[in-house]
Amino acid sequence: MSTAGSERAARPVRLSWRIRLRRDRSLLLMAVPAVVLLVVFNYVPLFGLVTAFQYYDPLVGVWHSDWAGFDQFRQLFGDPLFWEALNNTLYLSFVQLILFFPIPIALALLLNSLLSQRLRNFIQSVVYLPHFISWVLAITIFQQMLGGAGVLNQFLRGHDIGIWDIMSNPHTFALLVTSQAIWKEAGWGIIVFLAALAAINTDLYEAAAADGAGSFRRMWHITLPGLRGVIMLLLVLRLGNALTVGFEQFLIQRDAVGHDAADVLDTFSFYYGIATSNYSYGAAAGLFKSVISLLLIWGANKLAHVFGTDGLYRR
Repeated sequence: MSTAGSERAARPVRLSWRIRLRRDRSLLLMAVPAVVLLVVFNYVPLFGLVTAFQYYDPLVGVWHSDWAGFDQFRQLFGDPLFWEALNNTLYLSFVQLILFFPIPIALALLLNSLLSQRLRNFIQSVVYLPHFISWVLAITIFQQMLGGAGVLNQFLRGHDIGIWDIMSNPHTFALLVTSQAIWKEAGWGIIVFLAALAAINTDLYEAAAADGAGSFRRMWHITLPGLRGVIMLLLVLRLGNALTVGFEQFLIQRDAVGHDAADVLDTFSFYYGIATSNYSYGAAAGLFKSVISLLLIWGANKLAHVFGTDGLYRR
């Protein structure tokens, strides 16, 4: 066979969209409910962003409210409470990125190293069970354990030791909410990494062991490179969602530690926008957060390309 014939034989056949539609119709039908939910709850509400440029009055609606231009944003950028909320959001996002993001990776590596499949499944089930608990119940559990009348302080009082103020201390609030997020969500996050670990060719480990590589070197040269694409993808998504640090979690604990420590962009939009019926002001804060999140996810995706991974999309 000639070289040209070999190249034509090796070239993949491009299927028409009709053939692909008929081939994948079952998968497309399964995806329809998710697409409908995404459109209804994520894309249709985008129309409401127009209220950020209005003096929105719910009695007359979007079509008849007075146009404000950029007045809402001028007021927003001149509000010290907004900059305080933005500073808290960035600080808490950084703390959670540093302390929370590596935990699911470490747990996945630990579980993957267990020889007993039954023990591995048991630990995995126990660890990600808190994901199904609401934030109200999760914070109540922390309050019962670490609050002023909690188990820890009762033990300290019983041994004539000063109480340890954790649940209402604004100086340690960042560590508190990060530990709550780790306890509640880290176990759920290991599912993706365990799936990525299962996709790594086990022959690589056997070849490395035959060459005398220890467990650490196998992890460093095989496991972590095998997880690199997934790690970068989740890092891009994490950075894109960095300004959304958890509305319910902060709303519940805001009164205990004060707004100086617990106000983030989401709670700012709620308390100084929706709660005061100043809907346009809250929409302006939400639009600002969305634009910054878009820039963050774009920059993180460019960084993923620098490290040689696809990120959210290929170059």
